Amino acid sequence: MEEKIAYVEGAEQPISMHPKKFALWLFIVTVVMIFASLTSAYIVRQSEGNWLEFDLPTIFYYTSGIIILSSFSLHYAYLSAKKDELNRLRIGMIITSILGVIFLIGQWYSWVALVDRDVYFVGNPAGSFLYVFTGLHAIHLISGVIFLIIVLISSFRYKVHSKNMDVMEMCVTYWHFLGGLWLYLFMFLLLNH
Repeated sequence: MEEKIAYVEGAEQPISMHPKKFALWLFIVTVVMIFASLTSAYIVRQSEGNWLEFDLPTIFYYTSGIIILSSFSLHYAYLSAKKDELNRLRIGMIITSILGVIFLIGQWYSWVALVDRDVYFVGNPAGSFLYVFTGLHAIHLISGVIFLIIVLISSFRYKVHSKNMDVMEMCVTYWHFLGGLWLYLFMFLLLNH
């Protein structure tokens, strides 16, 4: 008996993703859902009245610029890693980590500015929402800075290079997501405060 083996041209490959990347995307989806529900609750609660009107802290403009710059420096690091330019990768990671820390310090000073304007976490819901938005984002940003530092250390151990980009790609995805989330929150607050 002769068996025939047929070659099927163009057979579909199953869609696959690194399990850690998949977990990161699931996490990002949950964060999006949390902030979508919070911004929806903000709009609903604002329409009920008893809403404190105040100007957003000016430092929000500066922190927005900082987060944009950090995305550029991280992209520079990413492109350097793809080209095996390890010194440039490290420089980009150091700059991005520093900018991330500066952003967090800026968020702290935004809270100081809010207190100076008599806007507190407890009291009027307008202030409470602002503290919740910025506080939750800061918590996620702390995890992002930790991720940046992990990638930076890995780059010094020669574990990030053109043939090993998984952790770098995850870091870039998460950091850009956090930057986009902040810009969304800032624009939302500008349009709805």
